[in-house]
Amino acid sequence: MVDTQIFEPDGRAIPFVDEGDGPVKLVLIQERGLAADVLSVAAHYLAEEAGFHVLRVGHRADGEATLDERVADVLAVIDHVGIEDTWVGGHGFGGTIARALVAAHVERANGLLLLGVEDVDIAVAPAIPVLIVQGTEDIDTPAANAERLQATVPDRSSIKTIPGDHLFPMHHPIETGVIIEEYLDWD
Repeated sequence: MVDTQIFEPDGRAIPFVDEGDGPVKLVLIQERGLAADVLSVAAHYLAEEAGFHVLRVGHRADGEATLDERVADVLAVIDHVGIEDTWVGGHGFGGTIARALVAAHVERANGLLLLGVEDVDIAVAPAIPVLIVQGTEDIDTPAANAERLQATVPDRSSIKTIPGDHLFPMHHPIETGVIIEEYLDWD
């Protein structure tokens, strides 16, 4: 596995992991408040086995930031690493940040990946494809949230399910990675 780095624009300590160098680029934003890095194994699979360039972005150590500030943090890390065009996704609240980022900066995104969908009022950016991966027993981000979001953009969104609760990316990392790989690397 790759070590976590810290990027400190304007004194903000933002943890990130940059892994792989493939042509398919994916930014993954972690869920907040979890002790474990739920996305690490799936991201490592995508970088090593699928040949993706995966950038995982965490949250400021102080934990105090608005949604707009969190979007700015992720953009700062993306720019620091030098990624131009990418899929942007996240797990739980990380997906909410991804939705806000893509809605505000549609020109920076190839698509949106949501690992569990929070019930928030953020419209999906126009013309952006959306992959939703949902745990079948997730009570933190229940399937109804994913279905409501998909109904708003049925022509450009897909829902895939994996057995498990909200931590399905950690409990089923390879299955999660394979779903992402097959959807993003379809050509």
